[in-house]
Amino acid sequence: MTSPLRGISSMATRLLLAELTEAYRQRTGQAVQIESVGGVDAARRVQAGEAFDVVLLASDAIAQLEAAGRVLPGSAVPLVRSGVGVAVRAGAPRPDLSSADAVRRAVAAARRLSCSTGPSGVALARLFERWGLGAELADRTVTPPPGTPVGSLVASGAVDLGFQQLSELIHLDGIDVVGPLPPDIQIVTTFTGAVCATCDRPEAVRDLLAFLASPDTAAAKQRQGMDPA
Repeated sequence: MTSPLRGISSMATRLLLAELTEAYRQRTGQAVQIESVGGVDAARRVQAGEAFDVVLLASDAIAQLEAAGRVLPGSAVPLVRSGVGVAVRAGAPRPDLSSADAVRRAVAAARRLSCSTGPSGVALARLFERWGLGAELADRTVTPPPGTPVGSLVASGAVDLGFQQLSELIHLDGIDVVGPLPPDIQIVTTFTGAVCATCDRPEAVRDLLAFLASPDTAAAKQRQGMDPA
């Protein structure tokens, strides 16, 4: 029996990859084991040379790993595009998200808020700075521990406004997803897969990535709050 392909991903694609790798196993007989952790931690582990066959992260992180020789040149395959959603505790008043100004008012009024530690969180921090709220929010922003969903902080009442990939919010209990950010300030992350330099079965991983990028996977991506790349 062929051993499972081993991979690592960020939490944003955890549920999607669980569904699609099982579909791939049923189709091909090839098992795939994906460990989903915080994106920063995943990139650090691949950068450190930990042995994986495939890595699935934001495209910028994959590009950095390729530049460092940690993934095979030219092996990167864009898989999904994922936007940021906004959540409040279940039953709490829902802020207006209809415009950038409305979101700015909601952020300024929040008692405590939390954002992802990944690329979308970095982009949100820059947005808040542009709005002139950076210093004001410094003491009101709760940074989630690596791998901890922002939504869990919202559900517990630790924060009253949470920003994270929509795919990481839509299946959590105890929160209401108010909606995505409005188009003029939406932050879209493209998640990409690539063959790790430590892989000894690169063609098997290329076949997996081709499946993950195929039209057959579009419905699953949309169910998880994402769009095909």
